[in-house]
Amino acid sequence: MKGFEAALPQFEALGAQVVGISTDHHLALAAWQKDQGSKQLFLSDFRRQMLPAYGAMQTDEKSPVYRYAKRAYFIIDKTGTVKFVKVMDNPLDLLDAEEVLKATKAAS
Repeated sequence: MKGFEAALPQFEALGAQVVGISTDHHLALAAWQKDQGSKQLFLSDFRRQMLPAYGAMQTDEKSPVYRYAKRAYFIIDKTGTVKFVKVMDNPLDLLDAEEVLKATKAAS
């Protein structure tokens, strides 16, 4: 998320808000955010209600973690229309902020 942190002014210049969503408890997210010195908005989907609706939740009976969040990127406009979706199959795969900025510009 550090690449996105540095690019926050560029997203804001496009009228976009970057939001990180995690299945971590909100107190854990707040502690992590404080430790990182992050200014970005983070939300908790601890009850795993939102992420499945966007296809960003994996259920795997063989995994020690039965349901876990996939790394995913969404651009949603002010009317709630999803303009861009990229769900990563491998949690180590990342999009950099420049790729998402380019998609944000294209969605505008």
